[in-house]
Amino acid sequence: MQVICANMKTVIGAGYEVSTTIVNVSSRASIHALVQTAVALGDETGVIHAAGVSPSQASPETILKADLYGTALVLEEFGNVITKGGSCVVIASQSGHRLGALRAEENKALATTPADDLLSLSMLQPSQVTDSFHAYQLSKRGNSLRVMAEAIRWGKRGARVKTARYSRLGTGISNTPSPLGIKANSCPACQSRAVRTALGMEIWNLNESFAVFLADITIPRPLGDW
Repeated sequence: MQVICANMKTVIGAGYEVSTTIVNVSSRASIHALVQTAVALGDETGVIHAAGVSPSQASPETILKADLYGTALVLEEFGNVITKGGSCVVIASQSGHRLGALRAEENKALATTPADDLLSLSMLQPSQVTDSFHAYQLSKRGNSLRVMAEAIRWGKRGARVKTARYSRLGTGISNTPSPLGIKANSCPACQSRAVRTALGMEIWNLNESFAVFLADITIPRPLGDW
């Protein structure tokens, strides 16, 4: 809560009106309440969904609930109220692109299975997803697939939905607090990422640049203008 209050003061200091609320992204009731709160404040013209947990922070089960199921809920619930010309950006990850190719039926299942049935898919059961990094990759791949499927429904409302990802030097990945006591730098995948970063093989953007980018692509505009 202290972090929320600090961030709120920063944004207010920049001249914006701000309202905050505590949300459990893996709860439909909580997401629905958030939508109702947003609608009560005015037309819903823009959504930026960034909630989630990383492989160094949570178990496979928690990651799938927050990152995969939670995103499906946000897209569904806000897709019911988004105004014409509105836009949504789901913060994605390069991890979704590092996952090996899925079968066509698996892609379809991640994209179109009703949100409340997602976690019942056989491909997402504990016997199939045994580590947090795999759960994270599946979640991020699923997010991109979900956005593509939801774009049809959002488009019928005259709204847009897309994914975007960013990375920045000095993310502090090895210092990320983990309630499970997992050290990110003990993960081979994280070490590999650090090596690729050091070799300059990834594009890095500052927080401010990414924020400006998100603001620009969520400005309400006619569907054909972007």
